[in-house]
Amino acid sequence: MKILLVDDHALIRDALRGVLRELVDDAVVFEASDCCQAMRLIEEHPDLDLILLDLHLRDRDGLAALSDLRQHHAAISIVVLSAFPDRETILHVLELGALGFIPKSVPRVVIANALRLVFSGGIYIPPEALARAEASVAPAPECRVLPADLGLTERQIKVLALMMQGKSNKSISRILDAAEPTVKHHVTVILRALKVENRTEAVIAAGALGWELPPISDR
Repeated sequence: MKILLVDDHALIRDALRGVLRELVDDAVVFEASDCCQAMRLIEEHPDLDLILLDLHLRDRDGLAALSDLRQHHAAISIVVLSAFPDRETILHVLELGALGFIPKSVPRVVIANALRLVFSGGIYIPPEALARAEASVAPAPECRVLPADLGLTERQIKVLALMMQGKSNKSISRILDAAEPTVKHHVTVILRALKVENRTEAVIAAGALGWELPPISDR
């Protein structure tokens, strides 16, 4: 697995490199201290599997870099790291297509668990982003709501599971062998059931509800 670390702090890169090599035996780790160096390495290694991207780089705004990477290197997974885990930034990062947001302040074990989740096909959302969602959508423990309680069908639950893996409607259509308009309809129903306005909020709401959705692999 080829991984690129993009952060201007050498100590952060050292710590991440150690975590990655514990998690992935065959990890080949590249490092960049700024966006310019990162872009050069990406051009040299277009088969990168993952980029760990700091949002605060010396030569460019990390959000702009993330947007460009999603547009021009869509096949590379990206996880964002930042010392400023405010809810608005977390939501923006997820909307831009990152597979997770890891606050730099969390312990090493949390970073490792977050990366394990991403490697297994999930999206890591820090608890502080889920906290407010829990206040609005999570019921009391004794009356926990399940997907079926909100009227979601088995097919729609599969669509939601793939949404939580960061899959687009087109990808979901291919994986489930369904027409794209049908997938769009399912997404609309899911958003309405969860009382949210977009896919990112749906992922956060489902996470706050603690739903264990079926694992679905990309065929």
